[in-house]
Amino acid sequence: MKLNVVKIGGQVIDDAEMLSDCLTAFAKLEGPKILVHGGGKEATQMAKKLGIPVKMIDGRRVTDTQTLELITMLYGGKINKKIVAKLQALHCNAIGLSGADANVIRAQKREANPLDFGWVGDIVSVDALQIKNLLDPHQLVPIFCAITHDGKGQLLNTNADSIAAQLAIALTEFYTVDLWYCFEQKGVFLDPQQPDIIIETLDYATYQSLKADKIVSEGMLPKLDNCFAALRQKVHNVHIGNIDMLKGMSSHTTIQLNA
Repeated sequence: MKLNVVKIGGQVIDDAEMLSDCLTAFAKLEGPKILVHGGGKEATQMAKKLGIPVKMIDGRRVTDTQTLELITMLYGGKINKKIVAKLQALHCNAIGLSGADANVIRAQKREANPLDFGWVGDIVSVDALQIKNLLDPHQLVPIFCAITHDGKGQLLNTNADSIAAQLAIALTEFYTVDLWYCFEQKGVFLDPQQPDIIIETLDYATYQSLKADKIVSEGMLPKLDNCFAALRQKVHNVHIGNIDMLKGMSSHTTIQLNA
């Protein structure tokens, strides 16, 4: 059976019309499915309003105690429940989750060497059977925010792209899994100055070349690293593009290991 794991981020979260369009397309996907969301831009805006310093390293947020409290409220609360409510209105029986719920995603605090990311977690385990039990027989649609836990009572900020990839990898035990990274861009650009021209098929060697030339940088790096990690661990297909990709209406970037 096929499972779709869809991660949404960027302007899709911030733009009400874009989010509504994306959730409508997601709700229409047939079969079991999972949605993973971040919320980085709203968290950054709120942090600035509250005078909480914002620090990013290679597209990843440095999370001190204040920032962790903020993103827990936003990711696990406001953003997650807004998405769940909108999907319920579309007759998609969604359930909002963090990694701590039912102990489905456990992580460990990233070592502060060579860089200290604060309360940031790297995933160590995913309970695929527990998630499968939500998908089938209960036919619930899990909506994961970017919060995990360490099993000792500590919540951790965890990259949503990584969560999506690790969920996809773990669930290959039970499903043929397609992983979709959906945001405002049409795909991966060959030239950032020409956003209408995308790379339709991106292999690992080309990715390394683009990274070396700094054509791909910042937030796209963890996304693409996770794409290739997923393919190496039996995820069937990995795609990057905008909302129309979910509708089958536009070209996008398909990731593959070899040319």
